[in-house]
Amino acid sequence: MELHPIPAFQDNYLWLLHDGHQAVVVDPGDAAPVQNFLEQHGLQLQAILLTHHHKDHTGGVAELRAASGALVYGPAAEALPAAVEPVQRLGAGERLELLGLGFELIEVPGHTAGHGAYFVAQAPGGPLLFCGDTLFSGGCGRIFEGTPAQLLASLDRLAALPDETRVCCAHEYTLSNLRFAQAVEPGNAAISQHLAHCQAVRERGEPTLPSRIGLERQINPFLRSREPALLAALAQRDPAAQDEVARFAALREWKNGFR
Repeated sequence: MELHPIPAFQDNYLWLLHDGHQAVVVDPGDAAPVQNFLEQHGLQLQAILLTHHHKDHTGGVAELRAASGALVYGPAAEALPAAVEPVQRLGAGERLELLGLGFELIEVPGHTAGHGAYFVAQAPGGPLLFCGDTLFSGGCGRIFEGTPAQLLASLDRLAALPDETRVCCAHEYTLSNLRFAQAVEPGNAAISQHLAHCQAVRERGEPTLPSRIGLERQINPFLRSREPALLAALAQRDPAAQDEVARFAALREWKNGFR
């Protein structure tokens, strides 16, 4: 079983998993790079998994389905564009079998109202998480349709997955996220070490992803908003934020304006 982040647009990754014959792709916003990869490796596209409705995650679906006959799956709670229908819908905790693996739908609203993620517990090489724009390495998605309480609960859900879970985020935002994390928690040596590592990786033209849940719990401020160092930083920045949801919202607003 092989996992590949296919670059698209300016900073997207279209994640493709294959067994040498059949392939599954997650959030194909652009059909062309996926089709090129399939042709170069002699693969048949079996299924398309969608996490949410944004065009950079759904724009290539119709073309890929027309070329391959692949089935399309998506979260039951997400309003997906008409162009991607028909979609087989999955509710929270529902599983589908693809490539001999079980993909479980985890509901993670916040970035969008019905955002979903896919967890593969028994993948060769360790568990896999395809999390769309909910969780990034060192960061999280903006809140467009949901609420801070929803996104905090969604991130808690993902943070509870096993440490070794590989985190397949949909964007190469790691360096900017880690610079923010360092500003929020300057005494965290794990952030500084990982930032240096990721800078070297990007200089080689390689992706910083996938990350791992265990690492994210050490470096990602949005998974650490209850830690003492974060509480102190947030109290100084926004003294009015008195509960965990308000503090999380203040942290997200801080990131929104960070340059």
